[in-house]
Amino acid sequence: MLDKLSMQQRAILATVLAFGFFLAYEALYMSKFRGRDLNATEQNATVQTQSAPAAAQNSVASGDVPVAMAANKTIVTIEGAKFRASIDDLGRVSAFVLKDEKYKDDAGEQINLVDSAFLPLPLEMRFVDSELNGKAFSTAYVAESASAGAGQSVKFSQNLGDLVVTKTLKFDENGGYELDVALSRPAEYVISPGFRPNVVVDGYTVHGAIIEKSDEKLEIIKDGKAKQGETFEGAHISSASDRYYSAMFYDFDKGLNVVMSEDRDENAQIFVQAGGNFATKGYIGPKDHDTLASIEPRLQNVIEYGWFTFIARPMYRVLSFFHGILGNWGWAIVLLTIIIRVILFPLTYKSMVSMAKMRELAPRMKELQEKYKDDKIRLQNEMMTMYREHGANPMSGCLPILVQIPIFFAFYRVLTNAIELKGAPWALWIHDLAAKDPFFVLPILMGILMFVQQKMTPTTFSDPMQEKIMKFLPLIFTFFFLGFPAGLTLYWCVNNGCSVIQQYFINKMFHKKDDASKKDKK
Repeated sequence: MLDKLSMQQRAILATVLAFGFFLAYEALYMSKFRGRDLNATEQNATVQTQSAPAAAQNSVASGDVPVAMAANKTIVTIEGAKFRASIDDLGRVSAFVLKDEKYKDDAGEQINLVDSAFLPLPLEMRFVDSELNGKAFSTAYVAESASAGAGQSVKFSQNLGDLVVTKTLKFDENGGYELDVALSRPAEYVISPGFRPNVVVDGYTVHGAIIEKSDEKLEIIKDGKAKQGETFEGAHISSASDRYYSAMFYDFDKGLNVVMSEDRDENAQIFVQAGGNFATKGYIGPKDHDTLASIEPRLQNVIEYGWFTFIARPMYRVLSFFHGILGNWGWAIVLLTIIIRVILFPLTYKSMVSMAKMRELAPRMKELQEKYKDDKIRLQNEMMTMYREHGANPMSGCLPILVQIPIFFAFYRVLTNAIELKGAPWALWIHDLAAKDPFFVLPILMGILMFVQQKMTPTTFSDPMQEKIMKFLPLIFTFFFLGFPAGLTLYWCVNNGCSVIQQYFINKMFHKKDDASKKDKK
């Protein structure tokens, strides 16, 4: 029973629960690292056939369809202020390079969201009829113009004998686009928004597909979990996503008939079924809140926060509001952390008062345990009566930690999913809040503050092992946070700093109270 546990045992229990929650969260929800072996993928690409998705109601037949494997000739280049897109001679987006300075890879090159080694490419069509599909992947498209700017329409067509396919594409400045596919006669096919952007595979967020269904509920299909031929009729959004980027089709009016597949490496693939002329809107680019909102506010749903969405979404809005005032994401994190501490202060204060009372009642508790050691029920009743009389709560040590768990993980999801923090500096040595602290100053400072708080918190350990475990917790947390994004470590560091300040004033208050009590006794 919890009331039998000492304050130190309850603190350890709370800490174990917090760690256990995090580990369960990692195992059950967040995507597992799936390192992609580029050489293996390229070897797969040399195979001359690839299984087409099997769709519901036999509208798309399963089977082997030829797929173009190598990078093809560029026939159209579309240039915008924020991107440069290339269309290859099979009518697909074969490259999409982001121009903004912060979108660079480890080699300092501008990020290309589309890699021809990972199929399907955006706008790739696969016909159900195998003979027709063979022609489609061996016949080049012809473009009316070789270049275009954002806001300009480009048209490219493919003559397959008894069928002519014409695609009309218009990009806006943000990477949003409108696509029209016209067929000279009906023919069943699937078309894809593309493989998820090939930037990085990490363990922070879901990688795979995000489908907003016709009932506006999100279906998250992680890599390795796609069911071959699974369909979603009337879907509003079909997005192939990673941590920061997305390639999607969306239609909030008529909806899209989405069918899922996966490649040999178990990466989720998205296709949309059609049987003739087809029109949709799409997007390729970063999952930036403002960018998505400017195209269509509902597209922000692809920024996925998991279990704590109900906390994370308003938390991001508040964080963004502070950023708008302060002009710095780091200081916005600091301010939001302080406000969260202020909101939680009444609970924390009440807990600390209750814990102080528990310490005062410790001698009385031992007397009761000795007196009623052979009568467990009487012991429980006597202890509960004692708690009520003195306003103490044996759960008080755990409650603040347990309340902070969902807030911490909601903040975790916001800070790891917000591409706005990528390349965003805070101060001094922190030049990227989405990357780890390069000199590990924040994790070390966080551990020191945690250690200081421990020293400031009165404890009376009866078990040497408990004392050792508690002493090592700051070191454990320090190593735990070494690889975390600097923005998240900044939050926890400021949070610990607030705890130290709060503990100082509460200790001072209790000391004054004790001094006054001693004077009264005299």
